Amino acid sequence: MKALLWLILLAALAVNISTSFAFDGAKQALISVATGVVALGSGITLVVTRRREA
Repeated sequence: MKALLWLILLAALAVNISTSFAFDGAKQALISVATGVVALGSGITLVVTRRREA
């Protein structure tokens, strides 16, 4: 599960970065917002589900 979350996080970040170069205007903004939400969601899930090492 964590490997999938890391993969989703990295893919969302890569798409978010590349949209700046590939698209303009509203399309770029919508894709950036969507991938940003996905990246935040997977990042938050990774933080919440991490195991504490004592």
